[in-house]
Amino acid sequence: MIKTEIKKLSSADLSQFIELIGVFEDVFEMKPFPLPDSNYLQSLLDRDDFFVFVSILDGKVVAGLTAYLLRQYYSERPLVYIYDLAVKTHLQRKGIGKSLIASINRYCKEKGIEEVFVQADLADDYALDFYRSTGGRAEDVVHFYYPLAE
Repeated sequence: MIKTEIKKLSSADLSQFIELIGVFEDVFEMKPFPLPDSNYLQSLLDRDDFFVFVSILDGKVVAGLTAYLLRQYYSERPLVYIYDLAVKTHLQRKGIGKSLIASINRYCKEKGIEEVFVQADLADDYALDFYRSTGGRAEDVVHFYYPLAE
């Protein structure tokens, strides 16, 4: 297990957010990835319904997650959806991802969030095993999407 510093980014942490996007680019094999304008990225960090947690090792972002707060009408307590989570490949399976999940769960519990959830592809056994190992409970759902850019 590798000990890293877990940090919830604030609006002052744009450079670390950009570092995390680089981790996503590498791990998700998204090269070449056209980085959005820094003003846009800053506007995301300024929002109260967008969360970024990073894992820092030797002063560098090596992992992280992004999440969105979803306000409900069934309950006054919101939900949080983990959108992306990645750990640099050479540091995977060393407890870093688990510490990120624990950190966002702890933060959300303190804020009165009802539930944290995340999606994983059925074909991605590694992700399924990872989320199960962190205490996640699987549901049988089908995800539909509507591609609007075609």
